[in-house]
Amino acid sequence: MKNVRWGVLSTAKIGVEKVIPAMQQGQLITISAISSRSLERARYVADLLDIPKAYGSYEALLADDTIDAVYIPLPNHLHCEWTIKAMESGKHVLCEKPLGLSVDEIDRLIESRNRCQVKAGEAFMVKSHPQWLAVQEKVRSGEVGELRMIQGMFCYFNTDPQNIRNILEVGGGALWDIGCYPVMMARFLFDEEPHQVAALLEFDPVMRTDRLASVIMEFPSGQASFGISTQLAPFQRIHVFGTKGHLELPIPFNAPYDRPCTLRQDWGNILQDEITTHSYSAVNQYTLQGDAFSAAILNDSEVPSSFEDALGNTRVLKAIFSAAKERKWISVRS
Repeated sequence: MKNVRWGVLSTAKIGVEKVIPAMQQGQLITISAISSRSLERARYVADLLDIPKAYGSYEALLADDTIDAVYIPLPNHLHCEWTIKAMESGKHVLCEKPLGLSVDEIDRLIESRNRCQVKAGEAFMVKSHPQWLAVQEKVRSGEVGELRMIQGMFCYFNTDPQNIRNILEVGGGALWDIGCYPVMMARFLFDEEPHQVAALLEFDPVMRTDRLASVIMEFPSGQASFGISTQLAPFQRIHVFGTKGHLELPIPFNAPYDRPCTLRQDWGNILQDEITTHSYSAVNQYTLQGDAFSAAILNDSEVPSSFEDALGNTRVLKAIFSAAKERKWISVRS
């Protein structure tokens, strides 16, 4: 089986430090080119990461007929524009989350993907990690009974006004950056869409981005709630409650690649000696994501996280913003 030849649009930090090195370890991946608005910067990163080609514009990389697929880690407000341009150039596309900042943007992306007949998806690397696949299987098999509630927390501390996560105009803020994860994974485990949401948001008085949120989602089968913040001590956790048992993911989102991950399971007795701990070998979820997407290209199969899934997530996130603004429950469809 041949490798998929990838190009990267942007020398963004997440790509340079995390995703590209991980993808270079993939079995089905060759990182062939990288681009930047500065040719000097592109050449520097290409040399640093041993990438054969460097381009001084995104357009130049998209014009390279030897590139099969592109990975896009651009700032949030550029995702829709450059994903469409990449698809229209005949490239398969894996774009960082959030795929778009409105339902209209996702609709445009779906239309473009269908017209261009390419593989395209959103980069939710967590959906490729064995710990999440194990949780999904335990829920689907009924091992924890009927899934009724999910609770989570995800936070870090970042008050740098120059960081793109804190710039309102480029899609910054806690919900777009990290709130998308518990929303996505609640939908992933319930395997259905929420009816309505309620939320409280707090905004930074200077940067104007949302920095603290408490959210409740009502699903047909149960409830999910989570807290997020960009200005709290770093922490993350997910709890999954069924009618027969409980699962706890200590590091659900930023799973380390250099040590095993654990999943704790109990059946209603919280004494320490009656909690089962499952361990999963150290893996890099960015490598797994890249190989899974490459396999979808080579095998003409479904991508790990589709544009349709992104549409569902975006509807929920927009409803959360509305619920917080109007101080009432908001229907996700409205």
